[in-house]
Amino acid sequence: MRIRSTGTALAAAAALAVSAWIPATTATAADGESAAAAARPGDLVASAPSAFHPLPGQPTNTKAWKVHYRSTTADGAPNVVSGTVIVPQDGRTGPRPLITYAVGTVGMGDSCAPSNNLPYGTAMEANLIQQYTLRGWAVVVTDYEGLGTPGVHTYTVGPSAGHAMLDAARAAIRLPEAGLGADTPVGITGYSQGGQASSWAAELQGSYAPELKVKGTATGGVPADLLKVAAFNNGSYGSGLIFMAAAGQDAAFPELGLDSYLNPAGKALVAGMKENCVAIDAIAGSFKRISDLTTRDPLAQPDWQARLNQSRLGGTAPAAPVYQYHALGDELIPYAVGRQLRSEWCAKGADVQWDTVWVGEHVSGVITHAPEVANWMADRFAGRPSHPNC
Repeated sequence: MRIRSTGTALAAAAALAVSAWIPATTATAADGESAAAAARPGDLVASAPSAFHPLPGQPTNTKAWKVHYRSTTADGAPNVVSGTVIVPQDGRTGPRPLITYAVGTVGMGDSCAPSNNLPYGTAMEANLIQQYTLRGWAVVVTDYEGLGTPGVHTYTVGPSAGHAMLDAARAAIRLPEAGLGADTPVGITGYSQGGQASSWAAELQGSYAPELKVKGTATGGVPADLLKVAAFNNGSYGSGLIFMAAAGQDAAFPELGLDSYLNPAGKALVAGMKENCVAIDAIAGSFKRISDLTTRDPLAQPDWQARLNQSRLGGTAPAAPVYQYHALGDELIPYAVGRQLRSEWCAKGADVQWDTVWVGEHVSGVITHAPEVANWMADRFAGRPSHPNC
């Protein structure tokens, strides 16, 4: 089924605005949960009934479950990640596609995790997720490493996020109540932080989760090169993202020693970011330069540069087709960074359809292009030929 209406997508604007300011519910972690309890990546550690509401009280004719599943850190160690599996209750008895979905930046506090907000209609991007359930597709939404589970969220650590997305798909397929199976066709989707995660999932899938029947990846606003993104945002509207990213990298790689670089104001800002969601974090960190909050610039150090470059995309061609889109006027992730990723993937032989969002900026890009993304994915699930434009 192809949908041309943008009504549902534009409704997401209201959800994005509302959810950025409504206090999130408090996260709880299963006592004693351990990656050791699950032998394989994607194995379920725990599951419990949940709910999916794009807006408070809005019915969706779906069933949902909160899951904890085994995944893998950026350095290859086992961990446990949480997420939400959503399945339409439409009477369908045959196989249905599965979207593994990665949200854009929601913050670093556990209360910001999608699984803690989807049941209450306060989750960012829930209206975008609903576009998939209305087509009869199942959706699994990862919370990412450390968001809603013990530890600090490893924000912007690409390999960790890619693992979390792929293992979320495995967990959904292994959840008996979801009614999915090993032959379930899978689509990978995400924008902004979710664009980094979905792009990493696409690059890693062939080696990390080759059994998944991935039909395509739709990824947008991708922060493919964190050093270039940091330089672009330093001292600007999006500078808070630099300090969130630094905290996320430090959480994954404690030897980086972020605290030793921060002055008292920097320590206070980063400590607050770890407890709050994106609206507060973005405002608190905006229009600040790295030099305002540090005694020396960590991003100028070889060990920091090496770790940030481990999250740089473009090193591996995704095995399945890719729809990549980026706003020309993106004020947070430079358009040139997205174009560079497209060029590197194309040079490696990837099947990439590139689309410039000519009107709008970062947030509006995911909203206005949501129908196009869903239609592109529907074509992949239907087995129609892709149209790369490298």
